[in-house]
Amino acid sequence: MTPKDLPAPVAAYIAATNAFDIDALMATFAENALVNDHRNEFDGRDAIRRWAQREIIDDRVTMHVTNARRRGNSASVSTNVDGNFDKTGLPDPLVLTFYFSCAGDHIDQLVIVHNKPAT
Repeated sequence: MTPKDLPAPVAAYIAATNAFDIDALMATFAENALVNDHRNEFDGRDAIRRWAQREIIDDRVTMHVTNARRRGNSASVSTNVDGNFDKTGLPDPLVLTFYFSCAGDHIDQLVIVHNKPAT
């Protein structure tokens, strides 16, 4: 699956992240959206903007999609994540899964998880 096959707001989120474009990134979220980044919750656009600026834009995070599955207006996207953040103790590559739930043309929930490999 390629980003163009994903729900439009998910593809836009990936493109905005890789372009380090905070305004385009924020345009993908619904007003009452929720982000859970490794058990840290950010509720609403103001909290999400602060999180995105600090954790994505300032750290120059990039996402390289390695796997994606679409389920209606939802999607799970596995990515190799890189950027200018402290990688001490992190695996290389750092693989994160982004679970997007969309409502119409916006993301209303995003959960980001560092899944453990299946045993």
